[in-house]
Amino acid sequence: MTPFLVIQAIVIGAAVIASLIYACRRLLPATSRRWQEAVANSLSAASQPAALRAIGKRLQPVAAAAGCGSGCGSCSTGCGSVSAAEEQPLQFRERSRE
Repeated sequence: MTPFLVIQAIVIGAAVIASLIYACRRLLPATSRRWQEAVANSLSAASQPAALRAIGKRLQPVAAAAGCGSGCGSCSTGCGSVSAAEEQPLQFRERSRE
């Protein structure tokens, strides 16, 4: 193999892996969060070197925002979702036949 083919394979492989990660995060957010948390916890274990612990600490997922006004609607405080748009009925119009 020529060096060009090796570099081409590395770039294409990186693009495929990046798009797979992006698709998993967009389509499976809870699962990707669990996977990210598992990897971060294994890297930040006390038995790991300091560099890996630092990477594990940076990989920890950010906690989801909660509280009134977050739009979760899971509590009984009555805050509900963020102000929803008012309903407007659909109006169908015939096309002019010219």
